[in-house]
Amino acid sequence: MKTATLWLVLLVALTVNIASIFIPDSLQQALISVPTGLIALAAGITLAVKKRKRRAGVV
Repeated sequence: MKTATLWLVLLVALTVNIASIFIPDSLQQALISVPTGLIALAAGITLAVKKRKRRAGVV
């Protein structure tokens, strides 16, 4: 995935995850926040790995 796409995925996942705080139903809130949290973690880790490779010159 391209870096810009990963940043977009990270931003959208974080936005949805933060917005899920305002959902009154606990089950629905969990069903939304858990997957978006995992997606945000995956995108963040991928961005960090890409940055580390870029600094090492591996590309």
